[in-house]
Amino acid sequence: MFSKSKINEPGPKETEAAKPAAPATPATPAPSEAKASSAPKAKPPASVLSSDLHITGNLKTSGDIQVEGTVEGDIRAHLLTIGETATIKGEVTADDVVVNGRIVGRVRGLKVRLTSTARVEGDIIHKTIAIESGAHFEGSVQRQDDPLNPGRGGKGSANPAAEVKQ
Repeated sequence: MFSKSKINEPGPKETEAAKPAAPATPATPAPSEAKASSAPKAKPPASVLSSDLHITGNLKTSGDIQVEGTVEGDIRAHLLTIGETATIKGEVTADDVVVNGRIVGRVRGLKVRLTSTARVEGDIIHKTIAIESGAHFEGSVQRQDDPLNPGRGGKGSANPAAEVKQ
């Protein structure tokens, strides 16, 4: 009984003591959880291919790439930035494509942006596009709901687009 009364009396005191400790305890794991959750959510920095680099072959990543050099081959990425000094000879496929340099080949992207320094020789297949004044572009532009999927992008979506225009 003596221990029961002691347990009951300190119980509220421990609860009061636990209340300040309880917010401190969840506050401590919350930043840890925030750090743990932000670590996977935080994207790694873009891979940069410097201006003195010349690559022959295809590049594929789920991350971001910034190209300043020369690539002879296809590139697939999440965000692709083509620098002013860059030259790409091949097909470019990305969710977001920002072209400041030169591309010779097809461009596929959900969002495609040609800046005033861009030079593109090839077709652009996009969901949304922006072409700044001063950009040089030779080729055709085709809007598709799913431009990243070349299988759907071919003849199947070209005919419905023509039918919609008529």
